[in-house]
Amino acid sequence: MFKKTSLLMVMVLIIGLLAAGCGTAKEPVAEDTSLADIQAKGVFILGLDDAFPPMGFRGESGEIEGFDIDLANEVAKRMGVKVQLQPIDWTAKEMEINNKNIDVIWSGLTITPEREAALTFSQPYLGNKQVIVVLEASTIDEKSDLAGKKVGVQLDSSGQAAVEKETAILDSFGEFLKFDTYTTALLDLKNGTIDAVVGDEILIKYMMTKDPGTFKVASDNFGDELYGVGFRKADISFAAEVNKQFNAMIADGKAAEISTKWFGEDIFYKPAN
Repeated sequence: MFKKTSLLMVMVLIIGLLAAGCGTAKEPVAEDTSLADIQAKGVFILGLDDAFPPMGFRGESGEIEGFDIDLANEVAKRMGVKVQLQPIDWTAKEMEINNKNIDVIWSGLTITPEREAALTFSQPYLGNKQVIVVLEASTIDEKSDLAGKKVGVQLDSSGQAAVEKETAILDSFGEFLKFDTYTTALLDLKNGTIDAVVGDEILIKYMMTKDPGTFKVASDNFGDELYGVGFRKADISFAAEVNKQFNAMIADGKAAEISTKWFGEDIFYKPAN
């Protein structure tokens, strides 16, 4: 009886261990071939908002130009590949990259925790703020001054996300309007249809140079942020290569040269050593 019971217990233990082993088995991790794939096809497709000066926009010739375009072309040249520009619906950017219609989102893309959960980012390359822009004669200077006002942002932008995080301020607005582009939002502001726009300092200050005396930036803002290049979550080796080229361009002065061309000074973000 003892022998039979012992044998039965041993068999139960073996079956339990086998079952446990099956339950903890993991699927093999796919090899990251993202950099090799880009090198093999000789091009990466860059998804962008083509109405976001000075990062990427259509110049007088109708061709897309801008800081991000020059930066991407220099990185691509150093990698031995080319860039293919692909304007996208900004609200569908993550769908576009995950469906492999584009290889990178490279268009003044703010690094946020929500986006980091869905994408792999390069190291930061520019600093930015979400500023409040108003007409030159406006008395709005603080976030609290937006109470009862009509405030605009670009749909699915970091400006929208920054405002929506401050629920008390948002709830005080008279109306919160989302525009397809910041160009449209600023036109409505200029025409007096809305009272303020919250948007990227880099874009706003550039647009102000094109229409002097019309707008001003309020003293208060909706926070600092950093721009990075967005990749598919699994494309670690491709992102690492772009970081490598960024650091080489910082070291040899090319990053400063491109920055000075578009901003009049070197504002390229330098990672802490």
